[in-house]
Amino acid sequence: SPIIWVNRSLPLWGLQVISKCPIQLFPCNNCSSFSLKGNIWEQILRIPFLLEIINAVPFIITIFWPVLRNLFIPVFLNCWLAKHALENMINDLHRAIQRTQSAMFNQVLILISTLLCLIFTCICGIQHLERAGNRLTLFDSLYFCIVTFSTVGFGDVTPKIWPSKLLVVIMICVALVVLPIQFEQLAYLWMERQKSGGNYSRYRAQTEKHVVLCVSSLKIDLLMDFLNEFYAHPRLQDYYVVILCPTEMDAQVRRVLQIPMWSQRVIYLQGSALKDQDLLRAKMDNAEACFILSSRCEVDRTAADHQTILRAWAVKDFAPNCPLYVQILKPENKFHIKFADHVVCEEEFKYAMLALNCICPATSTLITLLVHTSRGHTAPWEAFRQLTGTKQTLNRESQQSPEQWQKMYGRCSGNEVYHINLEESTFFAEYEGKSFTYASFHAHKKFGVCLIGVRKEDNKNILLNPGPRYIMSSTDICFYINITKEENSAFKKQEKHRKNHESKLSYHGASRLPVHSIIASMGTVAIDLQDTGCRSGATLALPAEGGKEGRRPSIAPVLEVADSSSLHTCDLLSDQSEDETTPSDDEGSAGLEYAKGYPPYSPYIGSSPTFCHLLHEKVPFCCLRLDKGCQHNYYEDAKAYGFKNKLIIVAAETAGNGLYNFIVPLRAYYRPKKELNPIVLLLDNPPDMHFLDAICWFPMVYYMVGSIDNLDDLLRCGVTFAANMVVVDKESTMSAEEDYMADAKTIVNVQTLFRLFSSLSIITELTHPANMRFMQFRAKDCYSLALSKLEKKEREKGSNLAFMFRLPFAAGRVFSISMLDTLLYQSFVKDYMISITRLLLGLDTTPGSGFLCSMKITEEDLWIRTYARLYQKLCSSTGDIPIGVYRTESQKLTTSESQISISVEEWEDTKDTKEQFSCRGNHRNSTSSDQSDHPLLRRKSMQWARRLSRRAPRHSAKTAEKISQQRMNLYRRSERQELAELVKNRMKHLGLSPAGYDEMNDHQNTLSYILINPSPDTRLELNDIVYLIRPDPLTYVPNAGPSRKNSFCNTVGQDTREETQL
Repeated sequence: SPIIWVNRSLPLWGLQVISKCPIQLFPCNNCSSFSLKGNIWEQILRIPFLLEIINAVPFIITIFWPVLRNLFIPVFLNCWLAKHALENMINDLHRAIQRTQSAMFNQVLILISTLLCLIFTCICGIQHLERAGNRLTLFDSLYFCIVTFSTVGFGDVTPKIWPSKLLVVIMICVALVVLPIQFEQLAYLWMERQKSGGNYSRYRAQTEKHVVLCVSSLKIDLLMDFLNEFYAHPRLQDYYVVILCPTEMDAQVRRVLQIPMWSQRVIYLQGSALKDQDLLRAKMDNAEACFILSSRCEVDRTAADHQTILRAWAVKDFAPNCPLYVQILKPENKFHIKFADHVVCEEEFKYAMLALNCICPATSTLITLLVHTSRGHTAPWEAFRQLTGTKQTLNRESQQSPEQWQKMYGRCSGNEVYHINLEESTFFAEYEGKSFTYASFHAHKKFGVCLIGVRKEDNKNILLNPGPRYIMSSTDICFYINITKEENSAFKKQEKHRKNHESKLSYHGASRLPVHSIIASMGTVAIDLQDTGCRSGATLALPAEGGKEGRRPSIAPVLEVADSSSLHTCDLLSDQSEDETTPSDDEGSAGLEYAKGYPPYSPYIGSSPTFCHLLHEKVPFCCLRLDKGCQHNYYEDAKAYGFKNKLIIVAAETAGNGLYNFIVPLRAYYRPKKELNPIVLLLDNPPDMHFLDAICWFPMVYYMVGSIDNLDDLLRCGVTFAANMVVVDKESTMSAEEDYMADAKTIVNVQTLFRLFSSLSIITELTHPANMRFMQFRAKDCYSLALSKLEKKEREKGSNLAFMFRLPFAAGRVFSISMLDTLLYQSFVKDYMISITRLLLGLDTTPGSGFLCSMKITEEDLWIRTYARLYQKLCSSTGDIPIGVYRTESQKLTTSESQISISVEEWEDTKDTKEQFSCRGNHRNSTSSDQSDHPLLRRKSMQWARRLSRRAPRHSAKTAEKISQQRMNLYRRSERQELAELVKNRMKHLGLSPAGYDEMNDHQNTLSYILINPSPDTRLELNDIVYLIRPDPLTYVPNAGPSRKNSFCNTVGQDTREETQL
């Protein structure tokens, strides 16, 4: 009875009846609508209609039969009708506003409403049925349902009668059927959304700063290079990166993006840049920048460029105000995206860098280190923290290593290019109105910074070393190389303190002078500030050494304003002047004279015009073939030509347009004629006619069809007479089924060259930088194994350049174009980096801007002694600006010992007998005057290798070990002799003289490295190669007065007019 009959008051009954009026008054309308929607039985049997009948018909009956007004009617089931109405209302709303991306919202809404309806139905049903039992309150019913559905089941509130228990069983069964379906649909939509990446909300786009990265396929190496370089800058820490990629994330990328460091700042969206809908999801119109990268691992690189071009066009059309940073592969496609704010053409940079590697060793390493942001591990910088309360990231690569060369190399590798306005600078403000070379020298002397270029305020062109005639202006933008930028160095506040308290300038130790520690951290000497004032007659006096100073040349002071009478033309100009009047021997023998001008034919649109050495008449195509005679000459191998200078051989798959940029820097007009090296292109496929049209104007450029796999081809092209051989990565092998295997063929071929022609300098391009550890691989070399462990340690510390201590990279003998990806990323903060790099590589030429070259320190130059004195010598004489040193040191180890596994203990036993030869092999400390105090470099290397490799102690007797070593030495010598015999026999078979073949290894027992902007007190060593930015020779020409420089100018001008006629 309590279940069937309830006490329903008359007002409540009337309210319930009125709520059902639409059903009661218009049943015919509902039936007519059923007939319009299809089968009437389908509509009648729908659950919403049945619920309407259950809740409406009984109230209609009670109107005509008042006795039944207290009959129980399950009105609480109307919640399911409300749920159905809510779903229809949301659908109508989305249809009205044309919102298409609402599946996730709808599914979440359905799930929540279904769960609420189940709980509400269970609460009301239990509370009603228990009227015949415990008479539970509404709260007790709520408590019971929550405890039951959460599977806790405390048992303090339970149903007492069987109808209540039956309802509980039914509700649980319904929940077990309905909820899993809802959760499955929600999980499916969530997974799909995770794959597509969802949306970047408009609110976030307007309140936060973000950049968009558009790629064809996202690889983990590319992603980490971008993130590490982008977030290396402090002001970009609050930026978000939105990745727009048409493919799904692979497992490695997904794992990385789940790391807390990146999960909060990187958003992955699966979509295409060609769809406005996907660009809208990424909020491209609100982005701070858009980076568009090409897929260099594609087999068809031209097709990859076409995709990049379309992406750039689509972004420019959708968001015309968004800055574009585009990476393109082929130079011929560059002109399609000239509208982009910054463009990096891979093949242009690659070939120009490889070309400069042949005349300025390790240029690729120099540029790579300059365009990378060195991070190392972050430590509090005491002086900087005291003034600003922040932390400064210092370059600490290998600062814990006992190897002195690694400490110097690691410290100097942190130098980067920065800019500042002259009038706002503490470094350069005092040099307003003074010459550029004066400012550069004294800034390096005082602060250890290297001023390399300027830019006028009203001019977009950057001038690298404009020369001593350039006068600094307060509005000039100065570009300098330093460990950190001036704004982060705390010099500003120190200088203000110096100006206000002139009497407190005296040095009181590191604790009283924060600048001391700062300068020391920057890789310069700590100089007493009272002695660093600029004086017009400042010179670096040579220390007295028992009267020797009397016969040593003196170094002239660097003048504040250039004086034409004191300016000496550099050797380059004299060489060129002599070349103009006296042709070299090889020119005379060939009957050819060179002119200077712009190449009359360019293989692609958009190449920068460069003033070059050219021939007056182009060479017939038949004469460009090195290994085949023709009617003009009968030479069939490199030796027959009788070149005076050694060859530069380039091994490439095809003669693409980018190869043109290898030739141009080597034939630039500022290269002395007598130093021009013949260039031989060793191509797998014959070149096209348009490429031959472009190279036939350059002197001493030849090609040959062959492969580095073939020993005969190598011998014919003159590998035994070559100074450098450049092995370019082949496009057909850039993609492989297994990652990092794309370089397998190149690595093995280069290793073969290394074994056959050990004295040949080989420069190799690889697809993956990680594979450089296989270059010149020696499996049992302790030193290489120790370097491998050092690389792992540096990577654990967070270094972006963990591979920098690999000997082939440090020496500039290996390069990967992916290392230059950071150049594009860094341009977001330093918009001048691409322009400076192109000027250094010779890809662009600006009137008045200098060029990169090098000079070698000979025995006659050792009297200069230090880098600071060399800086002064160059600035006062030729106006050159040194930016670094390339140093080669001997490991003092015999060839046989380097190729076998040497036990560290045995080395300790023999070290005493080898120390007597350490006069030329020990490592020279750059800050010490006594070079004989240091042990052998190899001895230190072996001690360091022993600590890192932790090799097990030997258990055999010394005598047996020495006998075994001697046998191994004999075996190794036999192997080298066998290889040498093989090469000589092939040369004899081809009719070539084996006289030029060198079977000894000149490079195996040396290590080379770069010191970028070293400290002024760095001592110069014999055979050091100094990188110079030499002024444009034309800027030396005075306005009046006949002189040798005037004749040079007239000659150049005459050549220019002649070449214009060409």
